[in-house]
Amino acid sequence: MSLYVVASILIVISALFGYINVRFLKLPTTIGLMVITLVFTLIVLAVSSFDNTLLEHEKLLIAQIDFKTVLLDVMLSFLLFAGALHTNFQQLKIQRKPILTFATFGTLTSTFLVGVFVYYVLKLVDLDVDFIYCLLFGALISPTDPIAVLGILKQAKAPKKLETKIVGESLFNDGVGVVVFLTIYQIAKGGSDITFGHVAEMFLVEVGGGILLGILLGWITYRLLKSIDDYDVEVIITIATVMGGTVLAQHFHLSAPLAMVTAGLIVGNDTVRESTMSEVTEQYVDKFWELVDILLNTVLFVMIGMEMLVLTFDNQYILAGLLCIPVLLLARYLSLMLPIKFFAKKLDFVPNTNLIMTWGGLRGGISIALALSLTQNMERDLFLVITYIVVVFSIIVQGLTVGNLIKKLSKE
Repeated sequence: MSLYVVASILIVISALFGYINVRFLKLPTTIGLMVITLVFTLIVLAVSSFDNTLLEHEKLLIAQIDFKTVLLDVMLSFLLFAGALHTNFQQLKIQRKPILTFATFGTLTSTFLVGVFVYYVLKLVDLDVDFIYCLLFGALISPTDPIAVLGILKQAKAPKKLETKIVGESLFNDGVGVVVFLTIYQIAKGGSDITFGHVAEMFLVEVGGGILLGILLGWITYRLLKSIDDYDVEVIITIATVMGGTVLAQHFHLSAPLAMVTAGLIVGNDTVRESTMSEVTEQYVDKFWELVDILLNTVLFVMIGMEMLVLTFDNQYILAGLLCIPVLLLARYLSLMLPIKFFAKKLDFVPNTNLIMTWGGLRGGISIALALSLTQNMERDLFLVITYIVVVFSIIVQGLTVGNLIKKLSKE
């Protein structure tokens, strides 16, 4: 099956499911697509007990998709740039200190807490897993997914300063989370030569280098947009920034996600917009990236739903996944507690910020992509099932209720 055929099938399915959601379910796009894809997959599994033709064709389609590569190396840069482009830069600047603390200290704390909690949870269900693998799971599940968060918060109507914290943390903590994951991954593979200096170097090079590359890309894009007034070419320049910047980041082993977030924030800054883009250009750039965001989100969550067919469902694995849901929520609450208390004295926080950020910290495709990169001796099948259960619960249950929670708690 050629790449074009696979892409065409995914787009057709995404369009059909998107239509069903808008026409009948009227749920937020992310949640609606996940629900429809899961129902479709369950129907395929039920029909397969009589005739497995459709099931085999769907499995063949999934086998053609390298989920990890498609998401982390291709889609993520476009999605993060689009999300950053429409993020309130002034609010982000005001909230930068707590956001960076959540994205670094919070992610590291959550990784350790999840690792410890999950280690003992697995023992409760008679699954003896090495602590280093539980820590590896903590690293892949701790970052909140900006793709899932951005799509749902748009409809939640959260207070701007709260929305900025949640979105800002989600935009930045995946880059930190990936570096933490890769470091623990090397140790888990037997890399005993990993030292503190090596870890610090990875952070400086990948995280710091990614941000610096993003600043450079944003500045170059700004200068190019300012020197012309042609909306067609200006839209193409923004595409080139994302694609060319991603290739550069990957070549120099920098964080492409952080580079795209930084570049998107600079290009989307109101001051830059006013000095570089005409009203027509601004409309075209915004509409183009909104369409890219919606299209890729649609395809992504259809792919996440279809991944259910390749999971190894075991009763112990399912029980472990269900027990991990409250454990992960507790770990996230505890990891946010100290930074929120520290900055609450300096910044005006919305009431119950910790509870809202805990429930609003959705997991999505990034966690699944990282779980798929595990090897079999790292308990890949187990952690893939747990990750999938957590992601589905996060998007459907938390996603459907976070809006009401925000309305109720932020006014107390």
